[in-house]
Amino acid sequence: MLPEKPPTETTRRDFFGHVAGGFYWSALLSLLGSDLRQSADLCASEARHVYDLRPRPPHFDPPAKNVIHLFMNGGPSQMDLFDPKPELDKHHGESYFNEIAGDVENPQSAGALMRCPFEFKRHGQSGAPVSELMPELAKHVDDIAFIRSMYTTNITHETALYKIHTGRMFPGNPTLGAWAVYGLGSENQNLPAYVVLDDPKRLPINGIECWQSGFLPPLYQGTRLRSTGSPVLNLKPEEPRPPRVERVKQQLLTRLDELHRKTRPLQPELDARISSYELAARMQLAASDALDFSQEDAKTLERYGVDQKPTDSYARRCIIARRLVERGVRFVQVFMAAQPWDHHGSIASALPNTCAQTDKPVAALLEDLKRRGLDKDTLVVWGGEFGRLPLAQLQGKDSKRSGRDHNKNAFTTWMAGAGIKGGTMHGNTDDFGFAAAENQVGVQDWHATILHLLGLGHEDLYFERHGFKERLTGVFETRVVKEILA
Repeated sequence: MLPEKPPTETTRRDFFGHVAGGFYWSALLSLLGSDLRQSADLCASEARHVYDLRPRPPHFDPPAKNVIHLFMNGGPSQMDLFDPKPELDKHHGESYFNEIAGDVENPQSAGALMRCPFEFKRHGQSGAPVSELMPELAKHVDDIAFIRSMYTTNITHETALYKIHTGRMFPGNPTLGAWAVYGLGSENQNLPAYVVLDDPKRLPINGIECWQSGFLPPLYQGTRLRSTGSPVLNLKPEEPRPPRVERVKQQLLTRLDELHRKTRPLQPELDARISSYELAARMQLAASDALDFSQEDAKTLERYGVDQKPTDSYARRCIIARRLVERGVRFVQVFMAAQPWDHHGSIASALPNTCAQTDKPVAALLEDLKRRGLDKDTLVVWGGEFGRLPLAQLQGKDSKRSGRDHNKNAFTTWMAGAGIKGGTMHGNTDDFGFAAAENQVGVQDWHATILHLLGLGHEDLYFERHGFKERLTGVFETRVVKEILA
């Protein structure tokens, strides 16, 4: 039996074993320390302005104070709504697939060039062309700036939606609305700064990611309000309490929250949750008031299309959007269910049905904002994630069931209200409406223009993360579309 090794004796193998382990631990501690220091520095720099929604001054005097974004999920067809193409009529039925094969999502169903099945007329002093499918909106063309040369970078809904809402083609990034309230806060502290009015029937494609805060603090994500019933579930207590008791309760909760927060610094999720609970308490009266349709006269309700088919649902949300910006909410988005503008088939019958849901409410919103003087402060934005191809997308042998496939190279959006030069038609597409050909406007340019109208410079609005200044417009070459500005 070998004698035991004295406890103080260390072999060469023991020495190098301990040293090697020390290297691993030193490297780990160095990395953890770096991450902790970076997190602390980042949170300390953010603490000056991030974790509240109090109004903040813009970078320069803005024409617009708030935004109503009417998002048309699915990709409205530009050549059937706002961008007439006589050449499509002339070359209807001719093959064009070989010229654009790389941009067709479903080559197996691609047909020949397909003319627009609807009539166009020019309207207003500007002579803007609008399809017969939007007769009510056509009355307001002199208040609208049409951008007919938009383009994006992907032809699938999910990635194109990420792009139009966040400027990137993948999840985890803040949306336009989140950036707006991060930069400006809100004038109304009793309502959410960023409100989403989605269709009660179904969420849009990508769901709640369409209004996420991404890497911004969660305080800046969109808040969904219901257009019927209670605006927010569980907003009011099950048993009513005397106002004085409720006030004392809220004061006690606030003190407890502050004590809890002080022992857990640099936790944005905690700050956001506490702020959300505090806002919920203040919303008990404000949200119900904002959604109280009894304050609207019968003529207004009729103009929007409330209690009428097929406009009722969208009309209610347009009225709520107006009532919210009237009360100082910074950013309001109105979504439709799923993707109703995605007309791969039967476009001759399906597109009129979709337009009928929105044409009257949208026109009434523009008229109502103008009548109340809110158009001087409110920017209205309309559009989807991409456009449609000039080709027919075949659905079997019946040509009447043909639709149009996705098109990333051209689509139309429009803006109206604060800071906009009404009666403007900016940019053009090629003869068939396939690609933006003149005064092209990328998604980053569109974002920069909206921020500019809110008094925010797209280069000056950033969030420091991992040592990098993140921006909505990223590192892309970007310009503000000044041609549409008043």
